[in-house]
Amino acid sequence: MSWNGNDNKDPWGRNDTPPEIDEVIKKVREKVDSIFGGGSSGGSSSGGGFSMRNLPLILGVLVLLWVGAGIYQVEQAERSVVLRLGKFEEIKGPGLRWNPPIIDAWEIVDVVRVRPHRHDALMLTKDENIVAVTVSVQYQIADPQKYVLDIRDADASLVQATESALRHVVGGSIMDDALTTGRELIAQEVKTRLQRYLNKYNTGLEVVIVNIEDSSPPNQVQEAFDDVIKAREDEVRARNEAETYANGLVPEARGEAQRMLQDAEAYKEQVVAEAQGDATRFNLLLEEYQKAPDVTRNRLYLDSIQAVMSNSTKVMIDVEGGNNILYLPLDKIAESARGVESLNIPSGSNNSSSIRDLTNQVIEEIRRRNRQEERR
Repeated sequence: MSWNGNDNKDPWGRNDTPPEIDEVIKKVREKVDSIFGGGSSGGSSSGGGFSMRNLPLILGVLVLLWVGAGIYQVEQAERSVVLRLGKFEEIKGPGLRWNPPIIDAWEIVDVVRVRPHRHDALMLTKDENIVAVTVSVQYQIADPQKYVLDIRDADASLVQATESALRHVVGGSIMDDALTTGRELIAQEVKTRLQRYLNKYNTGLEVVIVNIEDSSPPNQVQEAFDDVIKAREDEVRARNEAETYANGLVPEARGEAQRMLQDAEAYKEQVVAEAQGDATRFNLLLEEYQKAPDVTRNRLYLDSIQAVMSNSTKVMIDVEGGNNILYLPLDKIAESARGVESLNIPSGSNNSSSIRDLTNQVIEEIRRRNRQEERR
């Protein structure tokens, strides 16, 4: 009992006992039930079922939920393909977008990201050889509408199209081209044919690049093929050495040819100059001959004899009116003269000077005899 005789009451007559937790929970539940039309758990109807005055609030909440469900974000590298009641409506670009849920459906695709695909297969070449080819394909989405709507699985279609294009191109090439020098050309042809297949299937994909990562013969012929590769490398090395030798020889030959041309030009100028000099000398000699024919004739004869005798080691003279021939062994005379004059002549003298002196003496003797005969 309390101090004032009233149980559970304060001095002002109020109940100071806190409410029970169960009662609080019960009251909250009743309020919620009254909003959504539920009844009390004890059978009494404090809420009284569904209340019409709460209908706008319920509809407002539902509308907010419906509107919020249609808001989505499209990134810079993405596109949104919108369908309205199952039919294509539009393609939306980057930004914050909204479409009415249930009525519209949308699918977001990345049109910038480059997707890789690697394919390994054994291929039969044109010359009936089997090669193992590894090809990598990089592609991206070019048309989001076709990628989403026109084909069920565009990526699976690309795998099958890659297999078909690769078999077609490798099947039209020989083994050497597929393994060595023709790989770049094969990759280009595969890219062209693969893109044509994808366009025909309406996949909406665009092939960026195709690389032949590896191509090798079967293991059974690997050693023989290595020998072929080695022989081909030796051929390339020999060709390079030949080209290097040619590059060094050709300039040298051109220089030699230029030198020969210059020598020929110099010889030409020399011959022309000598011919002009001979012609000038002949004209001068002709003038002298016209003035004194006999003197000029004898002078020419003596000059010719002197030129011949200067290079001769033996002289034979036919004496007019006699049966004997005068024979002058100039070489022997020179040797005897050299032996006699060895005491007075320096050791540096040569045979040609002695022979020239003897020749001059002989010519003078011949001229003297000719003058005597002319006087007679």
